[in-house]
Amino acid sequence: MSIYVGNLSYDVTQDALSAVFAEYGTVKRVQLPTDRETGRLRGFAFVEMNSEAEETAAIDALDGAEWMGRDLKVNKAKPKEDRGGSFGGNRGGGGGGSRRY
Repeated sequence: MSIYVGNLSYDVTQDALSAVFAEYGTVKRVQLPTDRETGRLRGFAFVEMNSEAEETAAIDALDGAEWMGRDLKVNKAKPKEDRGGSFGGNRGGGGGGSRRY
């Protein structure tokens, strides 16, 4: 499981975010997504910790806390939705209508 951290400053670094969460346990990974076009941080992150107990402690302590001039939004990350490869419906052609020979 991982933790979603929202409302981050655009000046945040992986090291700084890792240090904050390390107060509540072992940080396994920090992801700071960037915008594809501009390369700028998107204002949120995902943090993975060593255990669910550590994640819960971090969420309880940091949700709503002020950090770098912003009130953090911290909760369990929702699983990524499978967007699939099609937009539904039948991808095959043909069918219906009358044919003339």
